[in-house]
Amino acid sequence: METILRTDSTHPGFRALVTLLDKDLQIRDGEDHSFYAQFNKIDKIKHVVVAYKDDVPVGCGAIREYQTGVTEVKRMFVKPEFRGQGIARQVLTELEKWARELNYTACILETGKKQPEAIRLYQKAGYTIIPNYGQYKHVDNSVCMQKDLN
Repeated sequence: METILRTDSTHPGFRALVTLLDKDLQIRDGEDHSFYAQFNKIDKIKHVVVAYKDDVPVGCGAIREYQTGVTEVKRMFVKPEFRGQGIARQVLTELEKWARELNYTACILETGKKQPEAIRLYQKAGYTIIPNYGQYKHVDNSVCMQKDLN
């Protein structure tokens, strides 16, 4: 049985999952990893979701304000052995619900071309590809997406 917990970036389950996420991204991103890592610090993230299965943290995600009315989805991850069970979708749905409660009207995110399963997840959840924003503006490997929450 899955349980979804709202917490913050100090949560030990979240920190353990982010460690696994960073190891995965280091392999996928190769020499570009250090560029992306600078934008993925977790110390100031206040809105974190951790998914549990039988009291074990198996997935996570977070949101942080990008600009007034817009939040950015960050640090989405599900342990490989738990993928394909809808956990990422549950995490994303809870993050969007929380964002609405916080009066955000849109979610944006950045993922990579080397993460096709993430792109499929976001597209199935109603996200559309937008021009790369902010620090990702001229990064060829980045895929930026947005979903209106209204």
